[in-house]
Amino acid sequence: MWKYYAILSAIFAAATAILAKVGLKGVNGNVATAIRTLVIIFVAWGIVLATGEISQIKTLSKNNLIFLGLSGLATGLSWIFYFKALETGNVSKVAPIDKLSVAIAMGLAFLILKEPIDAKTLIGGCLIVGGSIVILL
Repeated sequence: MWKYYAILSAIFAAATAILAKVGLKGVNGNVATAIRTLVIIFVAWGIVLATGEISQIKTLSKNNLIFLGLSGLATGLSWIFYFKALETGNVSKVAPIDKLSVAIAMGLAFLILKEPIDAKTLIGGCLIVGGSIVILL
């Protein structure tokens, strides 16, 4: 099932880039990020409330809160820099370089989470890095 979610994530991420670029016309990236974040807050909490998952809040540990908070901080910074890049750059260049995060996440997963490394994953990560280098140069 994870593969379907990952494909849907990629489709919506692609839509995000195009919609954001159109929405950024005449708007500061920080303001755009704030609006986007507000929409996400309503959608995420709406899903939690609609599915009855709100009761899980009681089960969160201090560790959960710390790392989810840090993840939120990293997400916010990522979005701010992404929108800043979209303000002045072409989506066709910004989005692929942003996806360098995939290769970085893979590397961190191998190092920090001790996830197994296989040839397909390693080759895929190297291709992402190579493509980003081509675009950057």
